[in-house]
Amino acid sequence: MIGMRSQSTAGFLGALVAAIALAAAFIYGPSPSQLRNPTQPAAPQAAPAAEAAPAAPVPRGPVIREVPNN
Repeated sequence: MIGMRSQSTAGFLGALVAAIALAAAFIYGPSPSQLRNPTQPAAPQAAPAAEAAPAAPVPRGPVIREVPNN
């Protein structure tokens, strides 16, 4: 009988994992037509008119003020 060594077992498992990764790359990767003809970006839309800024920012949270040392 031919016994399998750990190196040949690791080689077989490595080849199996590589085949699965290659199959996943083909399945989930872009098709060749997408590589040759990439989609054009959409035309930029006009920016909406800028809103008027508030006169002063609204304070958030507790206001910490310096206290003079007497």
